[in-house]
Amino acid sequence: MLTGKQKRFLRSQAHHLDPIFQVGKGGVNENMIKQVAEALEARELLKISVLQNCEEDKTDVAEQISKGAKAEIVQVIGNTIVLYKESVEKKQIKLP
Repeated sequence: MLTGKQKRFLRSQAHHLDPIFQVGKGGVNENMIKQVAEALEARELLKISVLQNCEEDKTDVAEQISKGAKAEIVQVIGNTIVLYKESVEKKQIKLP
């Protein structure tokens, strides 16, 4: 579980990132969760964009992806989700 200070730090790190995944009309599926998990292992921190045509609520989408990828939800702001998961092999981000 992330502390408030750690979440603040991760939000500042994620500010300059572009979303690398989009959740649309199809919603969340197993393949997407697998790809997000692999991207989190490589990057540790990423953004996901929830499109307007997505039928599910953005907070539900965030919870589904974070549970499936075993990641922490840093922030859900607007239609953007920020996720963090500490990498097993390549630790890049040092949390305060």
